[in-house]
Amino acid sequence: MTIAATLTLDTPTPADAAALDAMAEASWRDTFAHFYKPEDLNAFLDENFGEDGRLRRDLANPLMSWQVARIDGAIAGYAKMVPPNLEQAHPTDAQLAQLYVATDWHGRGVAQALMDWAMTTARARRAPALLLTVFEENHRAIAFYAKYGFVHVGDYAFPVGRQIDRDLVMRLAL
Repeated sequence: MTIAATLTLDTPTPADAAALDAMAEASWRDTFAHFYKPEDLNAFLDENFGEDGRLRRDLANPLMSWQVARIDGAIAGYAKMVPPNLEQAHPTDAQLAQLYVATDWHGRGVAQALMDWAMTTARARRAPALLLTVFEENHRAIAFYAKYGFVHVGDYAFPVGRQIDRDLVMRLAL
């Protein structure tokens, strides 16, 4: 007998910080680590994850909105929206800063649920557009965003240690 997994979405609390951080770091490593020299990778991971990392600071920031996807209670992914800060953004736009899904849950509806939340949140704020950035080599994510109607509107320099990557700025008119 197979038991179906239950996907739920909710707002994370400080109690979720360690599990959220661990899932995000593992997802980032699985997706991107092979692109970087060890010293650049480690510098990025140190800055963004762990007890003093950006993820935990952002979790406590009231200007950022989060949604966590859980499968039977375990964190399977998350989305984070931030005040618009991209050169291509207007002050009334919404910006999706991150949408991460644990590798084991790719292709199983987690990303769609989180994107639906981001779009619903942006529309509730009456944002005319939703913007995001995505690494130019992350073809799976680019294709996912394109299915929703996001279009490439510019580039963004994304530092990983001393390496500077080209991220695509993508925009969805709402």
